[in-house]
Amino acid sequence: MSEAEETRGLAALQALAERRRFGMKPGLETIRALLEALGNPQEGLLPIHIAGTNGKGAVAAMCESVLRAAGYPVGRYTSPHLIRLNERFMVNGAPVSDDCLESVARRVVAAVEAYEAEHGAEVTFFESLTAVAFLLFHEVGTKVVVLETGLGGRLDATNVVTPLLSVITRIGLDHCDWLGDTVEAIAAEKAGIVKPGRPVVCGLMPDAARQVIARAAETAGARLIPAEASVTIASRTGGLEGQTLKVSTQNRSLPPIRFPLAGAFQVENAMTAVAALETAADCGLPIPDEAFVKGLESVCWPGRFQLVCRDPKTLVDGAHNPEGARALAGALKACHVKNPIGLIAGFCGDKDVLGHLRTLQPLVRRAWSVPIPNARSLTPDRTAGLMRMAGIDAVDACGTLGEAWERAAAWARETDGVVVICGSLFLAGDALAFFAERNGDPESRAMFCSGRRDENERLKAESRMDHPVS
Repeated sequence: MSEAEETRGLAALQALAERRRFGMKPGLETIRALLEALGNPQEGLLPIHIAGTNGKGAVAAMCESVLRAAGYPVGRYTSPHLIRLNERFMVNGAPVSDDCLESVARRVVAAVEAYEAEHGAEVTFFESLTAVAFLLFHEVGTKVVVLETGLGGRLDATNVVTPLLSVITRIGLDHCDWLGDTVEAIAAEKAGIVKPGRPVVCGLMPDAARQVIARAAETAGARLIPAEASVTIASRTGGLEGQTLKVSTQNRSLPPIRFPLAGAFQVENAMTAVAALETAADCGLPIPDEAFVKGLESVCWPGRFQLVCRDPKTLVDGAHNPEGARALAGALKACHVKNPIGLIAGFCGDKDVLGHLRTLQPLVRRAWSVPIPNARSLTPDRTAGLMRMAGIDAVDACGTLGEAWERAAAWARETDGVVVICGSLFLAGDALAFFAERNGDPESRAMFCSGRRDENERLKAESRMDHPVS
């Protein structure tokens, strides 16, 4: 690629990054028109379409890993990314290359500009990237696709596909401004991905939400598969670096699986993923036992209860709502973490920050507040005030993550404490990059920081919308 072509490619990505969300649109007309202009690349795909409040990304990662182990070429589209835009678009287990992404992005940007000129209406960032995903998978010839919704389901830009099956993970109160302020209302939006005649796998969730999904499935003539009714899964041993799972279904009993993801909530996610994969097998994608074992043992889903430093023990987790905070607290308990906890946290202002902090407060001995790289970030002083309001007494406001971690690390070494970094996926991404650089970890740097970070710095800061609305 020539220097001029590379510059145009980066400009195309920048143009996508600058597309902001401006509210929920009352339909999918824009994304459908955009895809029509691109030749409807979503047609002919075999998507496993996943919605939910918590766990949908992890379920997507597990499904993709097992399908790949079974020999299927697989694409995966998730959001947001942690460090680089490429992470959203996985092809056969690797983020799409810069050249391929830039080439597809140029075509999408051209179609977006033509649409906007004709209709006088803006195409959102998430609609643009969803079009990139469909065109990319079509171009590389990947038919089996694991597709995560951005926000909600009914009006989400991904909801233009006819899926092989749908999956709905645990539902809680999040994005209430967009989706409603009850679990029933949110469940109704998530259940918008249920399609006539296509099976839907339902993860563990409140009964009120389950009933809404069951009614949606009945109305659509879609077979409802409760994950806990079809999969039995237990963690035999576990710690901060993973756990051993015993998994059985109606069709198979798997040998012990050395599962690299820690936390009790990941056992629940694994149960939902296995139920989805068994349903996919029933729909024409046979999966041998060894693929389940290999895929689950090799799954990678960073920034979710991830141990990033051993001295002192430091965990990074993307928990950003009370439900996520409860899962985080449960994971610490399941891993027998009895050490004092030092919390480093930063939040977007549209979250239930106080609810999140009150959930963790009984565990937290010391806290440091930090900003996050997003326009919606609370200031460290504001976050520190909410920490105190939640009942955390010893709090310091810090200007950077690096400053906070140096203080937290000194405290943890003196007290035999454990440092937990959470509050936002934006913060999780920054933490992973920070520790990859600090530890000089080639594997982490290759996974998250490949390419030229200076050229992607603005993309990282501006494009990572927390489940942007279409």
